[in-house]
Amino acid sequence: MSAAAQVVVVGSFNVDHVWHCEALPRPGETLVGSYATGPGGKGFNQATACARSGANTVFVCALGEDAGGQLARGLAARDGIDLRAESGDAPTGTAGIYVGRDGSNSIVIGPGANGVLSAEFIARQAAAIAAARIVLAQLESPVDSVLEAMRLARAAGIRTILNPAPANAPSTRELLAVADLLTPNETEFAALLARHAGEQVDPARVAGFDDARLHRLCRLLLPRGTVVVTLGAAGAFISHREDKCRGDDVAHYRVPAFEAATVDTTGAGDAFNGALASSLATAPDRVFADHVRFASHYAALSTEHEGAAASMPRLSAAAPR
Repeated sequence: MSAAAQVVVVGSFNVDHVWHCEALPRPGETLVGSYATGPGGKGFNQATACARSGANTVFVCALGEDAGGQLARGLAARDGIDLRAESGDAPTGTAGIYVGRDGSNSIVIGPGANGVLSAEFIARQAAAIAAARIVLAQLESPVDSVLEAMRLARAAGIRTILNPAPANAPSTRELLAVADLLTPNETEFAALLARHAGEQVDPARVAGFDDARLHRLCRLLLPRGTVVVTLGAAGAFISHREDKCRGDDVAHYRVPAFEAATVDTTGAGDAFNGALASSLATAPDRVFADHVRFASHYAALSTEHEGAAASMPRLSAAAPR
């Protein structure tokens, strides 16, 4: 890539195996459905969203020396993504995804190579990280490696975004402390509150909390940074530190979801995170609410197509800046 990366994404690549059926299978139930395969993994989905929404993108990951690894390299090249992969004996990661007729999904991940991405390999990407505007990471890679990337970014004065997904992934207070922005969904938000703040909340009720309560919980979780809680069809809740509102007039507010002709919600959260990172990197003078609205529209558009990385819209189809 000729230009310095505006966004560095550190994360996972999976080969997705997807079954579409009338409803998600219940325990012990066998259903007939249709099958497809394609690229995924939260890291690659988000890197694809970054690139397709206009940011020069580096993707740091681990791949097997197999057909899945070859697929990742070919697709990254097609979207102009500078892919930097650690190689090893482990196979490329995989995911099994069931999608119901209403677009709902259920996912099981086999980490493979994603689980052995090393902090040493991350450290070798320090120059790319220091030259970026945003570093974005998730938790389908080892915590120590994610932490190394975030530390390198913070040391260089680069803004960091942590998408704490999946909800059952390990995380530490040290990791949260190096995140400028935290972007959980309701389930991830509840898991983080239980783990790090001793607060027990029902994920299904988070969207219905009043704004003052949500803001208080966000401040418990990330006192010095901004939290964006994605709420699906209920939009997103934004909570800033009172003295650092990133151009917004208020410290907390909601952004409604955009309407979409939803086909498949797989990867919608990744679309949001990738587009948010891209918008922050390419239009840094905009107020934060504008970045969230762009990301929300981009995520809505991604649900109108099947697949994960493959469903990420290109900039010409996304919301205007």
